[in-house]
Amino acid sequence: MARMHTRRRGSSDSDKPAADEPPEWSDVDEDAIEARVVELAEQGHSPSEIGLKLRDEGVQGTPIPDVSLATGKKVTEILEENEAEPDLPEDLRNLLERAVRLRDHMDENPGDYQNKRALQNTQSKIRRLVDYYRGDEVDEDFTYSYDNAVEALGLE
Repeated sequence: MARMHTRRRGSSDSDKPAADEPPEWSDVDEDAIEARVVELAEQGHSPSEIGLKLRDEGVQGTPIPDVSLATGKKVTEILEENEAEPDLPEDLRNLLERAVRLRDHMDENPGDYQNKRALQNTQSKIRRLVDYYRGDEVDEDFTYSYDNAVEALGLE
């Protein structure tokens, strides 16, 4: 599939091995995994960061290579069940952070036309994503602007 703002296709990548059950060396209780997921979310980690921490650090010293295989639920599903989900979806939050960073850079470097284009592309992606999430994860009256992005991220 082609990318949104270029005609290029993505570079090929390795695939995750197909598995339908967790490895036998990773035999951690589901409740312990869920408790660790909620604990990491309360510390302010995003769902992808939680997955990386469980892969690297694990629970009780045992790595968890795949949370969904070990528990039967995704990290975001676990967070929803325990009412610990983040305010904004992770992809939208990352785009908002990028847009704020680019805007701050543009204020310092007004002649940087490459970053001006990158900011325009990022803002376009944000508007599309806000339309997708409107009503469910994002307020009905949310519209993208620099000030709204700073406020939503809590960077004030």
